[in-house]
Amino acid sequence: MFRSLYSSSIRVASPLLRTHVSPRPALFARTIVTKRYTKEHEWISYDSETKLGTISITDYAQRQLGDVVFVELHPKGTKVEAGDSIGAVESVKAASDIYAPVTGTIKELNSTLEGKPSLLNSSPETEGWLCKIELSDPSQIEGLLKEDEYTKFCENETSS
Repeated sequence: MFRSLYSSSIRVASPLLRTHVSPRPALFARTIVTKRYTKEHEWISYDSETKLGTISITDYAQRQLGDVVFVELHPKGTKVEAGDSIGAVESVKAASDIYAPVTGTIKELNSTLEGKPSLLNSSPETEGWLCKIELSDPSQIEGLLKEDEYTKFCENETSS
């Protein structure tokens, strides 16, 4: 009697212990981040999943500017065309306009720069980003310079 009661409880519990294996493979999102540069010394890092491009100035640009003391950007929601000014950066040496490398809408501004514009000097290609833009045409990214092309461009500009 004890044995049959024990084995029936095992039979009841065993279906609960089975793991479910899906016959279809799980789909994984594939995010591709593409970083490109302009001859005006801006960079954009495009995330294919969010459809946003993060924009800022390059390390080369911040070295040419010197200590950045002020950053002014167009407000969120501003629609821009590739080549349009999206703001300006002022340093102890000069002021420089920042240009949109692509067409789209400004979706986010780096508010940290308001109180700490020097982030553009200490971290221009990471924490010192300027804005995020939703691209109207992601294929525009392909028309910008790849890292090796930008490096050669800067070398030629320096030697001129």
